Amino acid sequence: MGEVEVHALRGVSLELLQGELVVLVGPSGSGKSTLLNILGGLDVCTSGKVEHQGQDLTHASEDELTEYRRHAVGFVFQFYNLVPSLTARENVELVTDIASDPMDPVAALELVGLGSRVDHFPAQMSGGEQQRVAIARAIAKRPDILLCDEPTGALDFETGVRVLSAIHRVNRELGTTTAVITHNAPIATMADRVFTFGNGRIVSTETNAVKRLPEELRW
Repeated sequence: MGEVEVHALRGVSLELLQGELVVLVGPSGSGKSTLLNILGGLDVCTSGKVEHQGQDLTHASEDELTEYRRHAVGFVFQFYNLVPSLTARENVELVTDIASDPMDPVAALELVGLGSRVDHFPAQMSGGEQQRVAIARAIAKRPDILLCDEPTGALDFETGVRVLSAIHRVNRELGTTTAVITHNAPIATMADRVFTFGNGRIVSTETNAVKRLPEELRW
């Protein structure tokens, strides 16, 4: 930032395994979102190496990163980023129309529990329903990895649980490798592994011997 150098990440090393669900926890500014952006091909690291199934993303061209984002990665953010003038089905079709092997948009919406809302517009849906449309849109292209940055941050507890249930179901039924950033520590108990961040580093990595279902969580 001008003359001020900020190290968002410092020597972070991790491997995401096929089909696992991981949770990244830690205070604001600890590097979680920067890492997710690098994994998703939105940002490029200034040192180190990022690989996806043998592909070196560190030195990839912008066209190669675009292809990677288009086909391999699904993003879910805190705010839903739906197109208000399009129905739920049409919002999902924004992705399926450019994907090489997409799901049926209605099937994607059914997977997140919105089979009866396919023709509703965002303004006709609750915040949790809109977030589940965003999840359906992210997974409809059958990505290798689903990256979720504070997907429950703008939601109340009960609605957040429904959203987490949708993410859990996608991970379980599609086998999509899933990484979730959250400030709510109890959410970490639903993960296979938990990475705790502090000051740009991973300060601990834990494996949950017993995973809790989203419906069992409280925060």
